Amino acid sequence: MTLYRYIIRRVLLLVPMLVGITLLSFVLSHAVPADPVAANLGEQAAADPAIVAAFKHRWGLDQPLYRQYLVYLWNLAHGDMGTSISTRQPVLLDLRQHLPATIEISVAAMMLSILAGIPLGILAAVNRERPIDQAARVTSLVGVSTPVFWLGLVAILVFYARLGWAPAPGRLSASISPPPFVTGFVLADAVLAHRWDAALDWLRHLLLPAVVLSSYSLGIVTRMMRGSMLEVLGEEYVRTARAKGVPRWALLFRHAARNALIPIITIVGLSFGGLLSGAVVTETVFNWPGLGLYAFSSATSLDFPAIMGTGIVVAAVYIVVNLLVDIAYAFFDPRIRVG
Repeated sequence: MTLYRYIIRRVLLLVPMLVGITLLSFVLSHAVPADPVAANLGEQAAADPAIVAAFKHRWGLDQPLYRQYLVYLWNLAHGDMGTSISTRQPVLLDLRQHLPATIEISVAAMMLSILAGIPLGILAAVNRERPIDQAARVTSLVGVSTPVFWLGLVAILVFYARLGWAPAPGRLSASISPPPFVTGFVLADAVLAHRWDAALDWLRHLLLPAVVLSSYSLGIVTRMMRGSMLEVLGEEYVRTARAKGVPRWALLFRHAARNALIPIITIVGLSFGGLLSGAVVTETVFNWPGLGLYAFSSATSLDFPAIMGTGIVVAAVYIVVNLLVDIAYAFFDPRIRVG
């Protein structure tokens, strides 16, 4: 099977997967044992039958569930995710405003995991059972085992409250006005508006939550890179190259590390999906105005359209990232295309 046919087949599989995601999001959001009327109107207004009936009719809650889902699916096919009950804005507009912030923190965390985890894994494999290997394994174990919300609270307590090294939680300082909204990404908008003060302030605010969010994926990447590197170093061609007198740096980076990186491609894709889910906790702790914080506020108010919109977007991003990972894997390893 050629690479192009493999890509086309994988893309066509996205359609039933996305439909299944919409059904799962709809069922789970409506399975919550709580009353959205009382959550949004309050107890006094919810006691008035006329107000309750008007509210349910306004948001389509008086229709059978299957009809609500079919209407939602029809509207979604036309680019309409409904209107948020809490913000009274189109859900698509809310997601457009919050998604860039989540991409910022997730991409930054993933870059930190890759830039630190891969070299650390290589060093640990090359220096097996030595102090640097022990330190790398402990770092990996701590990163995988430590809850993100606890690590975030400790980081705020130490670096903001005690040491004063980090700025207050948020995306920008209160004294810095945000740049004009163009792309939604603060760095890009700040550069377009020549607002270097906003760009530097954003970087200062991004560092601590990105480090906290990257703790889990850093542990995974380090552990997998170490294991993959150890496996490659034991291969016959590596021992043959060593016997022929190939320089150590060429042996490690030209022969061993390149082949050891192939399994890391899959780990990076899976870890990125984990970062999207972990961003809900991290954004809430650090008051980062992304999809995580939006999803948290929507869940507390039982905002069904917003909950479903957030779930669909996060799942779609996860699927697209894993599609790119599969394509990259098939590109580097032609055996994948043959199955």
